Amino acid sequence: MHSHSIASRIPLAIAAVTVLAGVFSVRASQPDPKVLAYTLPDKIAWKANPGGAEQAVVAGDPSKPGLYVVLTKWTPHHMSRPHFHPNDRYIYVIKGTWWVGTGSKYDPDSTTPLPAGSFVTHYAKQIHYDGAKDEEAVLEIVGMGPATSTNAEQK
Repeated sequence: MHSHSIASRIPLAIAAVTVLAGVFSVRASQPDPKVLAYTLPDKIAWKANPGGAEQAVVAGDPSKPGLYVVLTKWTPHHMSRPHFHPNDRYIYVIKGTWWVGTGSKYDPDSTTPLPAGSFVTHYAKQIHYDGAKDEEAVLEIVGMGPATSTNAEQK
């Protein structure tokens, strides 16, 4: 009989597997840039927009023809005034509650709350307004450019 039982070898085996797992996890390879591109959250370039929002273009160029994807961050207590866009826009609420209203009469008290996880379609040339009330709201907006906004507030 061997002087070392199987039970006494288990802790050594576990330690060896743990060390090897640590070595392999440190050596994670980077994806081939010909296959995919990514941007980590701290590298997203946010730019201030008038009206209390920040925007980051993450794909395409909203000022040119073609597909674009932007992130919009509404700061608390800021809303857009009634406006419309020339093309349909598809919006996913990533964080917070986004408040939306329709029509040319600006009435933030009549807006509908859309919590994180909501999906919205803004139809082309239809008047709406939107923004954040008590908390920040972060949106992903996808559309076809050029993306313009036309003021449509009833005076």
